[in-house]
Amino acid sequence: MSDVRVTYDKTADAAYVYFVHPQARAQSARMYPCDPVKVDGMINLDFDEQGRLIGIEVLAASSKLPEHLLESAERLDTEGA
Repeated sequence: MSDVRVTYDKTADAAYVYFVHPQARAQSARMYPCDPVKVDGMINLDFDEQGRLIGIEVLAASSKLPEHLLESAERLDTEGA
């Protein structure tokens, strides 16, 4: 099983789940926003030029993702650094 990199900024309450190798320089070629009403928040899917899902941005992450995932995420704010 492959590990997934997760970053979290508690100040912004935003998380990003990466599906590419940490050394890969995959660029998002297209972003698909999920319907914020249907998902009760803002979740964006990022795709590369070949149409592969490379990451998911989750805003209001503390209400959308499991607490253990956010606790183990790489912190981008100064509080967890």
